[in-house]
Parts: sequence; structure tokens; C-alpha cells
Amino acid sequence: MKKWIDAFYIKSQKGFSLIEMMVVVVILGLIVLGLVTFFTGGARSWITGQSQLKAQREARQAIDRMVREIRHGESISSGDSKSITASIPALGLESAYDVSFSWDDTWDPINRIVSSGTNALIDNVQSLTFTYFDSSGNLVAPGNASKVHIDLQVDVDKDENPDVTLNTDVDLRNYGLQ
Repeated sequence: MKKWIDAFYIKSQKGFSLIEMMVVVVILGLIVLGLVTFFTGGARSWITGQSQLKAQREARQAIDRMVREIRHGESISSGDSKSITASIPALGLESAYDVSFSWDDTWDPINRIVSSGTNALIDNVQSLTFTYFDSSGNLVAPGNASKVHIDLQVDVDKDENPDVTLNTDVDLRNYGLQ
């Protein structure tokens, strides 16, 4: 019987010790931690990229809308570095109207104002600047401008570094039709 007990005792000695198991668990834990960090960083980068793409698309749409309407103006009836009001002449079936674009301060949206109401064009605007020029390219007061330079900066994450910067020049097509 002693031989049988000794044989059983020796067979039960085959296996892993507690220390070996702990070493394996620590190694697997480090590998899993590295993988989680890698995938979390990738997901965060993807989300950031998507928000920047969205901001770029919205900024392009906003500046295109401003350019399209300001370009049809016959004059700039009022404006400063943060706002503009263009007088649009009667074209076809459409009656004459004034359209304004204004921005109040950091992080406020750009507002489009017409007689039918006000709506926001884009949020998270860090900077909007209008500069007015005459046909020779000289800086002038808004009422004498035939050309407008628009500079728009959008910052989605509000870290003081603009994510999107767009600028363009707009020539008033109907300038001087009054």
C-alpha cells in the first residue's frame, strides 16, 4: 500500500506551482494592458479625426454660403471686422433684401440674419474677420468696398489652436448697380 501512496503522491506533484501561475498571470496582464492601450489610442485618434473632418465640412459649407450671398451684393451697407451686411438687388423673381453675417466673440456661432429670421451657420468659431477693399485693392470703409476678404477659424476641441482655417476673397458681382 505504501508503494501505491508514494506513486500517487509523485503523480500529484506534476503541475504548476502558485508562483508559476502568478508569473503567467502577470505576463498575460501586461500583454492585455498593452493591447488595450493600443486600441484605445486608435479609437481616440479616429474620433478626433472624425470631429475635425466634420468641422472642416461645416466650415466649408458656412464660408460657401457667405461667399455665395455676399457675391450677389450690390453694396456693403454696413460692417466691421466681425460682421457684414450686404444689400442684394432684385434678381429675377426674387425681391431685394439685406443679408447679414455676424460673429460676437470667441466660441459663438456665426449668425445669418435676413428679414425672415436668424439662424446659426456654424458653431465653435474661434475667429471671423472681414476686411474690405476697393477695386484697386486698397483698404476702405465697408460702404465703399467692392471686395471682401473673409478669414474663418474653427476650433472644435477649444484648445486655442484652430482645427480649420479658411480664407477667401469675394468680389461683389453687382457692385455699382444702384
